[in-house]
Amino acid sequence: MLEEIKEDVLDRMEKSVQALKSEFAKIRTGRAHPSLLDQVMVPYYGTDTPLKQVANVAVEDSRTLTVSPWEKPLTSAIEKAIMSSGLGLNPVTSGNVLRVPMPALTEERRKELIRLVRNTAEKGRVSVRNIRRDANQDFKDLVKEKEISTDDERRAQEQNQKETDRFISEIDQLLSKKEADLMEI
Repeated sequence: MLEEIKEDVLDRMEKSVQALKSEFAKIRTGRAHPSLLDQVMVPYYGTDTPLKQVANVAVEDSRTLTVSPWEKPLTSAIEKAIMSSGLGLNPVTSGNVLRVPMPALTEERRKELIRLVRNTAEKGRVSVRNIRRDANQDFKDLVKEKEISTDDERRAQEQNQKETDRFISEIDQLLSKKEADLMEI
């Protein structure tokens, strides 16, 4: 029973860190990265479809993305979708290919993004701590039901705390790396 709880805790904590990584990927730095356009939805035969399902997104250079639609008529729809996405990007059409230049980040925008990143990291830490709290409660319930001893509970809680500390330090490392990326000119 203890092992099942421990495995569940590790699994849930890893998922929390993965969710944080995907949130960080959505926050753009000054560099071009194909994942920046992941949330862009393009109207395709009456259905909003993710951009990556109707076009190939690639990095041309450190400040430019290229979007190659799989069907020529989609070019204007993709252009409109990128402009209306709220990312502050203005694509340039040249034939069948859209070039999306990344504007340089202003100091004010960088600070705003850092606040957003710190807030997102704190949500990740809270998530990990909540998982720890739930597991500790499960351990206490097992003691009440006399399925484990209080010594086993204490050892399990100590192990749980070590894992929590490890995942929180991983979140802190991800945060400092993302902050450094954002401050890089």
